[in-house]
Amino acid sequence: MKRRLLISLGLCSVLLAACSDKPAESAAGGFSGIDITGADYANSFSLTDHNGQLRTLADFKGKAVVIFFGYTQCPDVCPTSMSELAQAKQLLGKDGDKLQGLFVSIDPERDTPEIMKAYMGSFDPGFLALYAAPDKLPEVAKSFRIYYKKVEGKTPTSYTMDHSAGSYVYDTQGRVRLYHRYGSGAQALADDVKKLLAN
Repeated sequence: MKRRLLISLGLCSVLLAACSDKPAESAAGGFSGIDITGADYANSFSLTDHNGQLRTLADFKGKAVVIFFGYTQCPDVCPTSMSELAQAKQLLGKDGDKLQGLFVSIDPERDTPEIMKAYMGSFDPGFLALYAAPDKLPEVAKSFRIYYKKVEGKTPTSYTMDHSAGSYVYDTQGRVRLYHRYGSGAQALADDVKKLLAN
């Protein structure tokens, strides 16, 4: 009876593994981030970077891409996330140039191209800030399942923004693969990017 049960359990696990259309490392739980391979969201964008150039995921083919939504006047979450991204790039050593960091502004009222360029430069000069026109931003946020909301301050310009705090990670073919929660750490991100670059 025990032997029959063990055989049945073994067969079930083989069948479950066979039904998975995810790569072997994700089926084995090899990623630190949440595996969202095959998701029907966060798959594309067409946004202007802080240099005035229109960008899409196709521009970064051959690189792993990490996208974070935030704003330059964010007091803690955004600078922490961007710092971790810059650290992850350093941890990759010679493969660091194969990681592209992208920061999408959810505060088009205050985040001018000049401000965003300086902001990216304080983390890594190779990172790019992207922005959408105010009337297009809700559509972009919806396509990435990003939440954001303006929170009024004491003056018209001292408001803050509530927003989602995770990052999307893409493989070298531009396919969304992982979602990293806020605070996951630079090492976890670097390890996951290393695995994506190896495949």
